[in-house]
Amino acid sequence: MKTTFFSQTSICSLVLLLLCFGIATVNGQELEPRNYIAYKATEKLIIDGQGDDTSWQKAPWSQDYIDIEGKKVPDYRTRMKMLWDNEYLYVLTEIEEPHVWATLKQRDTVIFYNNDFEIFIDPDGDTHNYYEYEMNALNTLWDLFLTKPYRNNGKVVDSWDIQGVKSAVSIDGTLNDSSDTDMGWTVEVAIPWKVVTEASRGGHVPENEFWRINFSRVNWKFDLAQGRYSRKKDDSGKFMPEYNWVWSPQGVINMHEPEHWGYVYFSAKEVGEKDSFSIPQDDYIKFYLYSLYRGVLQGKKDAEKLVEVPREILGKTIKPSLEKHRFGYNIWVKSPFTGKILVIQEDGEFSSVDEKE
Repeated sequence: MKTTFFSQTSICSLVLLLLCFGIATVNGQELEPRNYIAYKATEKLIIDGQGDDTSWQKAPWSQDYIDIEGKKVPDYRTRMKMLWDNEYLYVLTEIEEPHVWATLKQRDTVIFYNNDFEIFIDPDGDTHNYYEYEMNALNTLWDLFLTKPYRNNGKVVDSWDIQGVKSAVSIDGTLNDSSDTDMGWTVEVAIPWKVVTEASRGGHVPENEFWRINFSRVNWKFDLAQGRYSRKKDDSGKFMPEYNWVWSPQGVINMHEPEHWGYVYFSAKEVGEKDSFSIPQDDYIKFYLYSLYRGVLQGKKDAEKLVEVPREILGKTIKPSLEKHRFGYNIWVKSPFTGKILVIQEDGEFSSVDEKE
């Protein structure tokens, strides 16, 4: 029998790392990704930013957005609804804002330099080949395709467009008018399935399936000069940091860690009916594997040792492996729930395969 001895310092280091890893945490509480059930619309929706179609009236609101790290309640309320039909994925978002302003009018400008609304979509949940969509209160769009997250040196395809997207903004107040106080603005978007299914392995509308999706709202402190709004600067002349408010908390100020995004389940049931959804058991293992992966990727002390420390997930003990090979490494484990091999490659891509494959 082989016995391995660790120094007291090593054990303490591993324990501290173990406490830090897993689902993102705030004050010791796990930030499990949120989930939402998107039901099927019962009529053709009119994209006008009003959200007064019968299907929208029946659709449930999401939880209110929270600060991106999951620590604070935002100053202003944001919430969303989703629907779908055979042609489009629909999003309706209500944004509370006492000063509705926007200046950018050119498509594919960096829209988050204004207050904006953002959608992130990863059809396969593998953190690769995902979409980002942004818009401001002028209904100016920025859509892009990312082959990998920035941490993995992915390519950003800025010239990519969501062909056939429909969007509208309605403003409860007056745009770019500093003389009054507004209530906010509402965004309505229809995204064609034929575009966003292109990067999915299945290539089909995800009926009774889920995609990993998140929503973000960027909000800036502002200055006024001759009645014109602009991002506020500090005493040194630098722009003050923005607020990032999201639907599903990231646990870190970075939207480009797709493993934290929420779950949207596209129910075959019509809006007004009821359905249920639970995060798959294997995904709880996946959360943990990604926490190990981030530690290794960032070169944290003892991160490689921690990979092979047993861990209990939903009452089952797993023991991941760090497998090094000629072209890099994999972090993998066999699921005690499904028997599948769950793998994160060195470039961060996740896969789930049957052991026989």
